Amino acid sequence: MTIFSAALLLFLVMDPFGNVPVFLSVLRPVKQERRRWVIARELLIALGFLVVFLFGGQYLLAAIGISESSVTVAGGIILFLIALRMVFPSPGGVFAEDAEQASDAPILVPLAVPLVAGPSALASVLFIMSKDPTRWLEWLAALVGAWAATGVVLLLAPNLSRLLGDRGLVATERLMGMVLTAIASKMVLGGVAEFFGI
Repeated sequence: MTIFSAALLLFLVMDPFGNVPVFLSVLRPVKQERRRWVIARELLIALGFLVVFLFGGQYLLAAIGISESSVTVAGGIILFLIALRMVFPSPGGVFAEDAEQASDAPILVPLAVPLVAGPSALASVLFIMSKDPTRWLEWLAALVGAWAATGVVLLLAPNLSRLLGDRGLVATERLMGMVLTAIASKMVLGGVAEFFGI
């Protein structure tokens, strides 16, 4: 796995285009001048979670005796489920139900977790690190790159919503979901092959 493929995987998993409607919905009660600040804060919180899991997740799994092949298969299944929700989205995006629980000034939930640093993103950083821990600097660069690209999309959410419209956002999300489905399938098959030593 290269830095680019790792970054692409993480970007697809974070699903910024699919989360644009959710971010706009959650931030509707927030004053216009504060929205970018709130988005930036939530993105930084999400990055913190992802970095901690990137470096600490493998030790947690080692402590409870979970193998790399199990992580690969589990990560692939989670990604596949997320991809299905991207291809067949509910109104408002992949995590639309979380938007309904948002408060006036959301902190941590639902914008940082689970919209950016969700289960699939955490599983993905763990999968990436487990492939070759000695390349931790490359994986960190891939994570930061994917996070930065996600941040740009979300900070431009109002502009993208006007430019692409609801149908454009849904089409983009479905396209990303189809790519993610292929990646998830490859992860599951790779994990099964690794388990059986094929």
